[in-house]
Amino acid sequence: MRTGSEPSTARSPLRMRLWLSLWGMLWALFGLVAFVTAGRVGWATACGVLLVVTVTDLCVVVHRLRQGPHYQPGRDVPPYEPVRRRRPR
Repeated sequence: MRTGSEPSTARSPLRMRLWLSLWGMLWALFGLVAFVTAGRVGWATACGVLLVVTVTDLCVVVHRLRQGPHYQPGRDVPPYEPVRRRRPR
């Protein structure tokens, strides 16, 4: 439960992670293409792995952003009780 002692200006870093993931994805893709063209297999593999990591992070960030304000509360969301899951009987 939010106690009210959190900073009122605190924000989620998801949007920043979204843009950093896009930036990293573009550079990893550029590096992959450049190293494949130059015939540098080791560096191309490293860029390919980095590309997979950035795309995965991008997918996670987009998924969490689409969950909505309940999971990423903003200024207009009052403190709320946590969602209580029913225990199986």
